[in-house]
Amino acid sequence: MALTKAHLVNSIQKEIGLPRKKSSELVESLMEIIKQNLENGEDVLISGFGKFRVKEKKERKGRNPATGDDMMLVPRRVVTFRCSPVLRKKISK
Repeated sequence: MALTKAHLVNSIQKEIGLPRKKSSELVESLMEIIKQNLENGEDVLISGFGKFRVKEKKERKGRNPATGDDMMLVPRRVVTFRCSPVLRKKISK
């Protein structure tokens, strides 16, 4: 099961005791801050969790999987995630 915003809101509401509306505002504000930093090309580091990084992809040759035709893929920006050693250790238990 995927962790959704609704799950986050419910967890914050139960753990901290904030009203649902405030919990929702908190999650939305956090997501907006993360999105704005990534849009500006800045890394987002969350200690003990990991790092979100924006990488520039250059133009490159590709192939349409449906037709097999060669094509040029346009340059683009992608977000990558690298988990922290702390999280990696907890996952690998």
